[in-house]
Amino acid sequence: MNPGPAGKISGVAEETSKFQQLRDRYEWLDHVVRAGLRYTERHGDHYAAAVTYFSVLSLVPLILVGFAIAGYVLFFNPELLQQLRHGISANLPAGLGTLLDPVIASAIDNRGTIGIIGLLGGLYSGIGWMSNLREALSEQWAQPPATPALFKRLGFDLATLLGLGLALVTSFAITGIANGFTRAVLQFLGLSGQGWAVVLLAVLGVLLSLAANWLIFLWVIARLPREHVTLRSAARAALLGAVGFEALKQVMTFYLGIVTNSPAGALLGPFIGLLVFVFFASRFTLFVTAWAATARENELAEPVDVPGPAVITAETVLREGPSRGTAAGLVGVGAAAGMLGMSMLLGRRR
Repeated sequence: MNPGPAGKISGVAEETSKFQQLRDRYEWLDHVVRAGLRYTERHGDHYAAAVTYFSVLSLVPLILVGFAIAGYVLFFNPELLQQLRHGISANLPAGLGTLLDPVIASAIDNRGTIGIIGLLGGLYSGIGWMSNLREALSEQWAQPPATPALFKRLGFDLATLLGLGLALVTSFAITGIANGFTRAVLQFLGLSGQGWAVVLLAVLGVLLSLAANWLIFLWVIARLPREHVTLRSAARAALLGAVGFEALKQVMTFYLGIVTNSPAGALLGPFIGLLVFVFFASRFTLFVTAWAATARENELAEPVDVPGPAVITAETVLREGPSRGTAAGLVGVGAAAGMLGMSMLLGRRR
């Protein structure tokens, strides 16, 4: 018997048991593993790719429509509109803000020419994007698929899209207005040139950006799935999403800086960076949703199929002719009778 394979098998079992011991010891590790399994089993990467496609396809129409509406609403308050633009640039990696800023400026300047057709086109693409995003998030929550009526589904997707747009505008406005207000206060106090004041302003900007991201992730995790979940169950996952999204922005800023150094990257880098950023942001959003869904207070037991009632039926077997035992007995009796008849016949002849 070769001890090599047995040693390997025992080693694997030992390593597995050690990892299971670590999972039993550290709740956060067990939670991460459960979230990863949920993300994988629920086809997270496939849904992230689909969300990325529809996001990039719908991004420009949504920006045009959104800022055309904002241009009308904030026509008499251009400072607030500029702060909103600054908030969007602050929440995007460096490079993507410069890519989308001309689109935003064009939407504001040409808000009168977008018209009803542009509005309907933007809403159509936005509803399609929202439908796919809701499907992906609902899958991570393990919610059963639903097929509501067409107009009911479109109405719900439109309401959800408007709610997400309001959450985005609110978070961006908080970032832009708060940063502008803080700078104005420091200038009024004559502290804008102080080093500690600059550091304080940077820390405050990061905290405000985290608060804005938390608001967005809270809305996405709790209100975008087909069946709403409580805000309390999504609060901690939204905090994880806010911190992770800031880290993702820093990584993407470094990545875009490398990509745009070459001549070809200067032309195509922002577009490639946009695709990569949206894809990883989609994957991260779905993972955070899986993390929220696999929390102890949210995890539901898998439904077990209930067996049907027992049915007792009487088995009736119909045979043509005698059974095997009866046939064997008859053959034996016939053989004995034949032998007896032969002996009697022989006796008479004698």
